[in-house]
Amino acid sequence: MTTQSLRVPELLAPAGSLTMLHTALNFGATAIYAGQPRYSLRVRNNSFGDMEQLREGIDTVHAHGSKFYVVSNIYPQNAKIKTYLADMAKVVALKPDALIMADPGLIDLVRESWPEMPIHLSVQANTGNYAAVRFWRKLGIERVILSRELSLDEVAEIRQQCPDTELEVFVHGALCVAYSGRCLLSGYFNHRDPNQGACTNSCRWDYKVKPTTTDPSGDVFLLEEGTRPGNLMPVEEDEHGTYVMNSKDLRAIEHVQRLVDIGVDSLKIEGRTKSPYYVARTCQAYRRAIDDACAGKPLDPRLLAELDGLANRGYTDGFYQRHHEAEYQNYLHGSSKSGRSLYVGDVRGYDNSGLAEIEVKNRFAVGDQIEVIHPSGNLAIVIESMRNRDGQPIKVAPGDGHIVWISLPPGYTSAFIARFVDV
Repeated sequence: MTTQSLRVPELLAPAGSLTMLHTALNFGATAIYAGQPRYSLRVRNNSFGDMEQLREGIDTVHAHGSKFYVVSNIYPQNAKIKTYLADMAKVVALKPDALIMADPGLIDLVRESWPEMPIHLSVQANTGNYAAVRFWRKLGIERVILSRELSLDEVAEIRQQCPDTELEVFVHGALCVAYSGRCLLSGYFNHRDPNQGACTNSCRWDYKVKPTTTDPSGDVFLLEEGTRPGNLMPVEEDEHGTYVMNSKDLRAIEHVQRLVDIGVDSLKIEGRTKSPYYVARTCQAYRRAIDDACAGKPLDPRLLAELDGLANRGYTDGFYQRHHEAEYQNYLHGSSKSGRSLYVGDVRGYDNSGLAEIEVKNRFAVGDQIEVIHPSGNLAIVIESMRNRDGQPIKVAPGDGHIVWISLPPGYTSAFIARFVDV
């Protein structure tokens, strides 16, 4: 495929608030997705249950020339069926560009009530083959978000077999289990149903792996969660895959070129519950990777290092490439770590003397090397001096809740500040 024939895929970014939405647009996203809390998964830190905020978000995105998708991907019980149409009528009236849905019953209700509303099939529906894509196409589904369990070759085959259906894949963020999409442990242990948006992140708890007997179908292992000693849970594997979630974060920036070549329509960043800083760094990196791929340029390896600046649990490219060695997986910790830089503050503006006002998020000090992250480009400098609210020289910005002033070149209002850490 020549570079002239390549279509530029959509860069789809998450938004749990208007601040995240604006950040995503500023850093290169061409589409936004956000959840309607009652009817979508991952509802924490979500401002868009408020209709006025949702209206403002949709209008802002449209004014930018981009698209806004509303997530409505729960698998509901009967009680929510009874309220769904009345509640969603208010959302549909705001004219989002599509609804992201999973449940066939809800899809049928939407098709009957608003046949003109585009529907994107959620990854929770676990579409893993071209026959399933064709099935959903017959029902009027415009776009299918493919299962996270697919390899690049499998995605390519679906593209070839289904040229008239838009395809979307995840390229960054939490590698949630999509085989069931249910994360049953959360409901079992904590009586909080992930399919109703109340996930307790049971995939990230402190597990120990213990061997057990081997049956004729293959090896079986038991998981023991740290706060529940003796409560052992089986982990099984068959020809379809392993029925547990990888605790590493997905990073597929190294596969953007192949995904562009395949003709995938949308590359999606996971993270509606993450911070504006996360959105800025991921959108900036993947925007550059997409633009370079479409221009026939190789991947800039510096983008990998930039993504290492985000707090993460270690990275994996998931199932895009098969048969990684066991050491490639992370079973040691579920918390996020940063190996390159740490987010430490936001640039709020400049005072009359030209000093930049910094809202501190984490500790930093005079002498630290920092990176200023801005849509116009990033800047690496060393902090030579710092002042407090009273204009007095200080050596350290202690942490969250403080305001300090440092010397920065003009033009970096609303930038994010990261401190390089020693590796």
